[in-house]
Amino acid sequence: MSSALTTSTVANAAAIEPAIVFDRVGVTYGHGRRTTVALADFNLRVAAGETVALLGPSGSGKSTALKALAGFVRPTSGTVRLGGRDVTDLSPAKRGIGVVVQSYALFPHMRVHDNVAFGLKAHHVPRNEIAARVTEALDMVGMGSYAKRLPRELSGGQQQRVAIARALAIRPKVLLLDEPLAALDAQLRQSMLGELQELRKALPDTAMLYVTHDQAEALALADRIAVMRDARLVDIDTAHQLWQQPSTEFTASFLGGANLLPCTVRHVAGTAALVTVGEHTLQAEAPQPSVGRPDWVPNADAQLCVRPHTVQIVALTERDALRGTVNATIWKGAVTRLHLTVAGIPVEFTADVPGHTELAAGDSVGVRFPDPAGVLIPPAIGTGSAAADSGVRA
Repeated sequence: MSSALTTSTVANAAAIEPAIVFDRVGVTYGHGRRTTVALADFNLRVAAGETVALLGPSGSGKSTALKALAGFVRPTSGTVRLGGRDVTDLSPAKRGIGVVVQSYALFPHMRVHDNVAFGLKAHHVPRNEIAARVTEALDMVGMGSYAKRLPRELSGGQQQRVAIARALAIRPKVLLLDEPLAALDAQLRQSMLGELQELRKALPDTAMLYVTHDQAEALALADRIAVMRDARLVDIDTAHQLWQQPSTEFTASFLGGANLLPCTVRHVAGTAALVTVGEHTLQAEAPQPSVGRPDWVPNADAQLCVRPHTVQIVALTERDALRGTVNATIWKGAVTRLHLTVAGIPVEFTADVPGHTELAAGDSVGVRFPDPAGVLIPPAIGTGSAAADSGVRA
């Protein structure tokens, strides 16, 4: 009875073990005063079938985290586990991970079929199985009819599809993608983004870690987004939650370029608040603070996160319109971004209006904030809270 119970417990534990675990992983280069911290105290869990995007600017540590997982970099602290197995000291070849990088990394002298077969041979797949596995992987990315071509005979998007097929051919439990669309032009990038979305559906049990600095890619592909800055994880949540209720100023500004207006909390009732921004009183969302942050209290300082597309430009004569001045305009095709100042608000902010506008610097306009105007973000208190929320999604 006891033995059976123990066996069942072990089996259940194995079943719920995350596909990927970073446990307080750190990576440093150099010694003494020349030490460079590339990744600090990094904690993350990714479930089987989940896609997590590591999003951040250059030098934020996202690619270092991927290299530590792939085995290309040896962590100086912490452990890396795949499916419950400690792989911190294993070579890349022994981890069974599929890796796709932005440079394609195809062998120029090998035809497509042989490029895809290379990983299978390295993993000692029986020779009589290789041809079928190559065909399966190429068909999955729509490249089945290109098996006899050389890489130079393919477009950039086609080469990237072959690189993905090579990674998939070994049937990995974990797929790592390091800025896979960065080398493509805008039109190809959009096309490949759609294909990656379809690929996710075709691989329901594969955990994916997707490194990017492009927020559109992260929002389109990821179940959760891990925001990184200065070698640290600063925020992690579902893409929808990070967009709607970012918990840090950096996340709000980096993900979507939100306006951050300094404000003072005047009154809170549930998740609604009244705040003052300079001389103006506005309504705001007051989400429940995350672990480690204090509750909202009257007279507390905060930042009001206001998305540019929610700010309305109206006639000066309209009800509740604030008088604003256009400082600059930037036409982006689908929208025009206006840089504005409003009397009584101490900082410049932006508004996106549809299409092309005839407004120019120096013009006076009516400005109306939505109701509520935005979501409150508490002052920065460090990065510790992100690690506590880095587990597998519920």
